[in-house]
Amino acid sequence: MVLDYRRLVTTISTEKREILSKKLVDLILTSKNDDRMPNQLANAMLYHWQHDALKSESGMAVLLETVLLLEPEKTFNALEELQMTDIAKQVKRR
Repeated sequence: MVLDYRRLVTTISTEKREILSKKLVDLILTSKNDDRMPNQLANAMLYHWQHDALKSESGMAVLLETVLLLEPEKTFNALEELQMTDIAKQVKRR
């Protein structure tokens, strides 16, 4: 099953996106698994970062896809920590 990141992001409130985006960026920056990230995804993330658009729907979709590639378990924990258990369940099923 392929996860539709954009559709998933629409279920996250705007208020939670700011907190979640910061947490996901931290996970990405501290990951030791950066070799798993495809160039296209890295470029998309940098583009959104440079345009201060990581909290937008498309920016959050890129962040989620990236962090799930690099640190899936830490991502699930972060989502649950932020009381986003429905989102965590959806990404675990992918």
